Amino acid sequence: MCREGFATDATGQLEDRRARCLPHLLRLRMLTGMPEAPLPWLAVTEVTQATEAILAEVEAAVRAATGGGPGSTGAPGVGVFLGVRLSRLAAAASDAVAAAWAGDFTQLRRHLRRFDTLTSAIWAVQDNSR
Repeated sequence: MCREGFATDATGQLEDRRARCLPHLLRLRMLTGMPEAPLPWLAVTEVTQATEAILAEVEAAVRAATGGGPGSTGAPGVGVFLGVRLSRLAAAASDAVAAAWAGDFTQLRRHLRRFDTLTSAIWAVQDNSR
């Protein structure tokens, strides 16, 4: 396979992963727009499922962008940088789930906004590293 074909394939895979995140991000954004959780247990379920799905897609995209691990391909430092971003994203997901369990909808909204921002930042880094 020629290098150009590989780049096109990698770009397509990244776009597919990003597209698979969109419905989950929209679910989380809907939760942040609500004044309070109508059913806290449902909020826990929604937040857990959506953040886990997004984390799985982002992790796979990071692995693809770094060749399987931090610093294992091309641009030095990109793998480490994305790994740190991924850790921050996982922490934001954990904080959001904890806030949902606590029934603290104010904190839940705050953590979900941070999760959304961090997700967007990871995609932006990957867009710029191609």
